[in-house]
Formats: sequence, C-alpha cells, structure tokens
Amino acid sequence: MFPSVIFTFLAAFQFHTFEFLVCATDEKSIFILAGQSNMAGRGGVTNGTWDGCVPHECRPDPRILRLNPKLMWEEAREPLHGGINTKPCGVGPGISFANSVLQRDPCLGVIGSVTCAPGGTNITEWKQGSDLYYWLLKRANAALRDEGKIRAILWYQGESDSADETRAKMYKKRLIEFFLHIRRDLPSPVLPIIQVALASNAGLYYEVVRKAQLEIKLPNVICVDAKELEVKKNDTLHLTTSAQVHLGKMLANAFFDIGIYSVLIKAWVEKTY
Repeated sequence: MFPSVIFTFLAAFQFHTFEFLVCATDEKSIFILAGQSNMAGRGGVTNGTWDGCVPHECRPDPRILRLNPKLMWEEAREPLHGGINTKPCGVGPGISFANSVLQRDPCLGVIGSVTCAPGGTNITEWKQGSDLYYWLLKRANAALRDEGKIRAILWYQGESDSADETRAKMYKKRLIEFFLHIRRDLPSPVLPIIQVALASNAGLYYEVVRKAQLEIKLPNVICVDAKELEVKKNDTLHLTTSAQVHLGKMLANAFFDIGIYSVLIKAWVEKTY
C-alpha cells in the first residue's frame, strides 16, 4: 500500500511537495562532497598552478558556506577544496551545484558544503574503518554541531581503480558496501547519494568501473554520467573548468529528481521504525 501512497503524492504535488518540506525547517542544508580529484576540482589548473578564473556560476554567495580544514564554517569560494587537498585545486562542481540548487529553490536557505575529496584515492581507501572513512564521518559530524541536515552525498571517484584489473572487478561490490556503511554510520538509512560515472579514460579497466557505477541499484542512489563532458587536453584525466560548471548543474538536477521521493520515504521510515 505504501508505494501507491507515495506515487499519489508525487502526482498531486510534484516539485512543490519537496519545496514545502524543505521550507518547513530553518536547518542548514548540508551536502558532503567526497571522492577524488575530479570532485575536488582541477579546473583551470596547469602545471600545478590554478589560473584564478572563477566562472559566474561559481560566484560566492553569503548563503553558500564550506567547512574549512579547521572544522569551522566560512563563506565558500573557489577553489572549494583549497586546504583540504595537498595537491593544487581549481574549479570543481561544488559551488556551481550550490548556486544551481539555490536558484531553483531559495527555500533551502544556507548551503553547507563539507569537502572530503583528496586526489588519487581508490575505493579500498574509503572502506569502513579506514582513515578516510573516519575523516569523512568526523567532518560530517562537525558540520551537524550547530543545527543542520545532511541532504545528500555527492560522490565522484573511480579513476584510480580503473588502472588495476582486480580493483576494477571488485569496484561495484566495494562501492555498494561503502554506500551502505556510510549511510548507517551517519546515520541516515535512505540518505540520497548522487554518484558520477567516469568521464575520463584513466586506465585500461575504465569501462569496467563505469559499468559498475551505472549498474548500481540502491534506493535513493542516482548516477550522473559525465562521459560527454570535456576533459583537459594537457592531462586527459581531469575535467575542464566549463565541464565542472556543467557537472555542478547536472548534480543539482539529479538532487531534485530524487528529492520528493527520498523525503517521503525517509519520513515513512522514521515514523515506522
């Protein structure tokens, strides 16, 4: 009976249902940005130096914050992952995503970006119990200290695994385990997760990893395919600045695509259990 109720709500209220539910709270809307270098952003970086060019879609806004390396909120500016990575960062999808989300629904209020994407990491480094896993949890919990709600995880990772046959073949199983564990430990059993399917042909087993990403079928997990986005000519691995801006918009669209269903499902799960 429950699924039919959900679809009745969807048909009757469409986007406005989600908008009302979000507007009913003054909590900060928190998004976790995790994965590796393309989530961190290398747009505009050449030979280890960022060109400093900030697209209009990545402009700062007092309503868009980031959790800095000292676990304090500050106004978000490019490069969003600055200080989080040891490698030079440039434009990523995060601020474009936040601006797109606020443009579409100002009722989301303040956006809090929790940056957790060190470059070059493979999926085994994110398994439950690892340093990166607990680092993500530490930053997520710090973000929740002063009122807020985690709305989604944005995940872009897998290039490192495409260079190794065993890791590529195990990728789907390991990624599913990571998603299930991180939801349980946050805890948020139906937390939306928006993952990105690889854009760049990073290794021999690139298609194996992409296939795994596209085939994952978990509730409230959606895959955004970055394959057609432009990759930088000088390194063939990282997205260009314009591609990162477009990816941010794609992630925002995906967030709203699953927004109504996930909010209603979560309300039902919490009421039932």
